[in-house]
Amino acid sequence: MKHESVRKLTVMAMLVAISVILVWLVHFPLFPAAAFLEYDPADIPILIGTFAYGPAAGLLLTVAASAVQALTVSVQSGIYGFLMHVISTSLLAVTAGIIYRLKHSRGGAAVALGSGTVAMVAGMLVANHFITPVFMGVPTTMVDSMLLTVFLPFNLIKAGLNSLVTFLIYKPISSHLIKRA
Repeated sequence: MKHESVRKLTVMAMLVAISVILVWLVHFPLFPAAAFLEYDPADIPILIGTFAYGPAAGLLLTVAASAVQALTVSVQSGIYGFLMHVISTSLLAVTAGIIYRLKHSRGGAAVALGSGTVAMVAGMLVANHFITPVFMGVPTTMVDSMLLTVFLPFNLIKAGLNSLVTFLIYKPISSHLIKRA
């Protein structure tokens, strides 16, 4: 039992490290009008960990990866970047994790990731409406004018790509993550 807990903690720490490395290596803006919105594949290891260990682990992975990223590779975005990453990835991972726990199959994974994507997109529209004007120091109306033209497609592309990659690679690697001693 203790060996299994140590193994799980080790794998989760590795997934956080991979997430940070991915955001460091791969990040680029999708929309010139909002260059601060950068695509990165950092949610993929978090989604993998969520599917392997459950939604609570997904939340823990999200907070840990967001904190490390905020203190290292994404330091320029400060508390705003940390907060937005926690909100967006938590919505994606926890929603997907809850559904995948209930329907533990390939079809269930597709529904879970699709639902997580929808939750992230919807939640980030709300978060951007309230948080982004404060961060950017601009009127809410300015941010609201970007909600459907910039924030919605950005979050849809980011969550969609990360969910698709997770869907394609999770099964082949899952047995290595949850191997019993």
